[in-house]
Amino acid sequence: MPYVNVKVAGKLSKKQKEEIVEGITKLLEKVANKPPQATYVVIEEIDRDNWGKGGKLLSEKK
Repeated sequence: MPYVNVKVAGKLSKKQKEEIVEGITKLLEKVANKPPQATYVVIEEIDRDNWGKGGKLLSEKK
């Protein structure tokens, strides 16, 4: 039973989330022979004020 956790900075649309879940599920089916009904995908949207890179918050970067 694959469990995939995707973390992204900012918000995604429902359509984007649907495409991510579908794409990851199909990839695991194709590459690892995992049945789609056994694959879990969790998307976490992290506020850019709560994520940093290079010593700066992502919300400070353009």
